[in-house]
Amino acid sequence: MNLQSFRESAWNGLWRQNTGLVQLLGLCPILAVSTSVVNAASLGLATVVVMAVSNLAVASLRNFIPYEIRIPVFILIIAALTTVVDLAFNAYFHDLYLVLGIFIPLIVTNCIVLARVEAYAAKNDPVSSTVDGVMMGLGLVWLLAVLGGLRELAGNGTLFAGIEMIFPGLSAISVFGPDYPGFLIGILPPGAFFALACLIALSNVIRARAAKRKAATQEPAAPAADQPASAA
Repeated sequence: MNLQSFRESAWNGLWRQNTGLVQLLGLCPILAVSTSVVNAASLGLATVVVMAVSNLAVASLRNFIPYEIRIPVFILIIAALTTVVDLAFNAYFHDLYLVLGIFIPLIVTNCIVLARVEAYAAKNDPVSSTVDGVMMGLGLVWLLAVLGGLRELAGNGTLFAGIEMIFPGLSAISVFGPDYPGFLIGILPPGAFFALACLIALSNVIRARAAKRKAATQEPAAPAADQPASAA
């Protein structure tokens, strides 16, 4: 995999084909877990691990998997890796594991993971497939983190609530002070839809302006006007 291919995979995963902003896949965890930065980013990182390793496994075994049963085999691989991640969370981050609850096991059914395995890993080499899984996962992580930050800030006036579950001794940052009354809808399900809609709208505006600038730079120069004939 050369540098150009790496850049293309990174740009596709982080922005151009972002799973949440463009493809709108995996909306259940995106909307349900993004009540805080810590919860959202933690689930996103767990998904990155599953995506990267499942892409690597499928790309390595793609020539040995019969086409007719590829989907069940893909799901078995994803389920095995998700179980490993689930047990690791339970062992090392038990409090966070209790907060995330069923959404870690539900990575198995996440459309993002299966879509990349089927669309990319099953057709490409292990290295590029692993990079694709990591970049697509990181695109989900930054979207979840931003969405969680917006909702947590609006709802509670804090950032990084629950960070002590990962790094004992640290605590949340109170942005608006202890007297902030909170905006309840920010941490309720409707708030997730509103915040995601705003991010998608902002993304569309940025993409439209970028396309307009690109089109303007590619417009051919207007032909020069005919010069008047010189007098004899």
